Amino acid sequence: MVVSRKQELPIINIYIKGTRLKQKDQFKYLRSLISSDGRNNSEVASRIAQAKTNFQKMKTVLTNKNISIRTRRRALECYIEPILMYGCEAWTISKQTQRKLEATEMWFLRRMLRISWTAKKTNDTVLEEAHTTRLLISKIRKRQATFFGHVMRREKLENLVTTGMLEGKRSRGKQREKLIEGLTDWLKAGKSLEAIEATKDRKKWRAMIANAVKQGT
Repeated sequence: MVVSRKQELPIINIYIKGTRLKQKDQFKYLRSLISSDGRNNSEVASRIAQAKTNFQKMKTVLTNKNISIRTRRRALECYIEPILMYGCEAWTISKQTQRKLEATEMWFLRRMLRISWTAKKTNDTVLEEAHTTRLLISKIRKRQATFFGHVMRREKLENLVTTGMLEGKRSRGKQREKLIEGLTDWLKAGKSLEAIEATKDRKKWRAMIANAVKQGT
């Protein structure tokens, strides 16, 4: 596989004992989908599909009105959300990705409450009936921040991959958002370098994460 921003990927020829290896656009590694464009759109879409499939398998429990909505939400958190958020520590969450994840969160709640799309109830009304607020993005960001702090303190290869700079000129057009930029914005840490510096103090970093979660951003 060649990972590149170019629309036309370079063709590579790798042979093992005279047999040419097939060049792939994507493949699964440790159950996460790796794409040649370097984005995680396909992986997020795959996670959403898997989570919805498993939700349907537990439909008799998750939509059972004889069970309190609090208990059903707890079951959702234990059995469905881990499938959805697997590997999310490495996701770069664009606005489009965030909208898809938030839509999935509401998809779960509407089906748990058996609210048809024809009912034309707003998301705020659904959240009120479910006795909850939007939590999914905050949970993902918290996991990302916790993992990011661990990587920064280790100062190993993962640190270099996350913070390193590539040589050469930037490509034209809007630049892709980096993981650290999204986290910095969520934590309201000012600049990326300030966020990296803050990870060295465990207590300070945990306090920043807790404050961001409390703000519900």
